[in-house]
Amino acid sequence: MKMKENKKYRMKKIQLIFLILLVAGISSCEQKNELQSGIWRGELAVSGNRKAPFLFEVEKHGADSATVTLLNGEERVKLTGVTFHGDTLIVPIVAYDALLRGFVAGDRIEGKFIKNYIEDDPGVSFTAVYGVDERFEPAAQPATRPIDGKWEVLFLSEEGDTTRNVGIFKTDGGIVTGSILTNSGDLRFLEGAYTDKGVQLSAFSGLSPYLIDLAFTGDSLFEGTFYTTHGTTRLSGRKNDAAALADAYSLTGLKEGYETLSFTLPDLEGNRVSLSDDRYRGKVVIVSILGSWCPNCLDEMAFLAPWYDANKDRGVEIIGIAFERKEDEAYAKKTISRLKERYHTGYPILFGGAVGKENVTGVLPELDNFSSYPTTIFIDKQGKVRKIHTGFNGPATGLFYTEFIEEFNTLVDSLLTE
Repeated sequence: MKMKENKKYRMKKIQLIFLILLVAGISSCEQKNELQSGIWRGELAVSGNRKAPFLFEVEKHGADSATVTLLNGEERVKLTGVTFHGDTLIVPIVAYDALLRGFVAGDRIEGKFIKNYIEDDPGVSFTAVYGVDERFEPAAQPATRPIDGKWEVLFLSEEGDTTRNVGIFKTDGGIVTGSILTNSGDLRFLEGAYTDKGVQLSAFSGLSPYLIDLAFTGDSLFEGTFYTTHGTTRLSGRKNDAAALADAYSLTGLKEGYETLSFTLPDLEGNRVSLSDDRYRGKVVIVSILGSWCPNCLDEMAFLAPWYDANKDRGVEIIGIAFERKEDEAYAKKTISRLKERYHTGYPILFGGAVGKENVTGVLPELDNFSSYPTTIFIDKQGKVRKIHTGFNGPATGLFYTEFIEEFNTLVDSLLTE
């Protein structure tokens, strides 16, 4: 009888141990699917079967919500409204009408980067690993090759077109930061690693991932490739402290016989706005051609919005004309409203139509050789166009950015005193 009781006791003990292990296993699985706060290293697929690395930081707010901050050099892009349910992470990128969607399993995430404005967008591959704070594998030996300063950089497109640009780089240990300036704007905040053999740079601020792979071919020479989701561009560069872009005020002008602009477009409330309105008559007016989808336009707006608040009582006005991803007015109203709210913009932004050179010249037929978003037009008190600035090189360009602000203020001051 005693033996039977012991046997029965042992069976119950085994069952209890099994139950404890089962519960622990389930609990362990649940813990593995928790989104972890801290630094993650992500990768996004780009052309050439390559992957562009980027870093982001997760800050959890309870079990199912968080803030994600994209890290690019000095830049911090905070993404709010992040949700986490079950094992599914969704990171809205509201500024660019996109999102990151991934499935979390322990210290890994696998999913897609999806552009919402593209119907049935299949997305590009997105993966991430927790706790890794280096974009690229660090060099085994410290690099000694001097790369700090300005470089003349040539882009050779797949169609064979060549454009001259300016690279600016700064090193700290094995880390390199900087940007590449083009006539339409800069590539914003690039970050990466370098050795005596070459440089690797990447960035992701929410719109498109960038990967740049450069190999040195001499003390002051390099060749390489620029990878995006849209294709590849060959690069070559040489160290040149005198490297410069074409004059941004010489690229776009007015067609012969024109001195003024004539447009009438709706604002967000449906009111028709024209330069002949009382609000603009006898004032200096700045017209910015932009898109809510354009990173360089956002950099310009981050400058213009507070500048307008500080200067609007001096007799100066700003009008934005936005060309959006879709012709749809309801869609445009949503994207432009978000833009105005984000930058607390006190001047009107009008809807010009869908993005495209032909649409811009349809709204502003006076323009000759429109080529870039943003394009900024300076109009004097008599309503005459005095200068047109193509592109915008923002905070990532350092001295170039501060020099532009000085030029901008000098030009506006001059027009106001006339």
